Amino acid sequence: MKLHETVDGVVFEVQVKPNMKQFQLELDENKLVALCSSAPVKGKVNKELLKQFSRLLGGHVELVSGFTSRQKRFIVTGIKVQKVEQILTSACDTR
Repeated sequence: MKLHETVDGVVFEVQVKPNMKQFQLELDENKLVALCSSAPVKGKVNKELLKQFSRLLGGHVELVSGFTSRQKRFIVTGIKVQKVEQILTSACDTR
């Protein structure tokens, strides 16, 4: 899982798979994969991801890049990189 701490917060990358049965996180070959229930229409997937990551991490989450791509980069503030890694790893269903 690619995580790095910056002055502004912790940046992490996510590969997105839309149109799934329910929201779920997986680790696939050390990449964070988000299975989203939303369709990739009018930013619905982005909204779902922001809501889920904000709830999960308990901090302010913003989408930094990948607004229309399946590869997205988020930043979360108010939390340390070790805690982000711990939370995301425990939330994943590893393959």
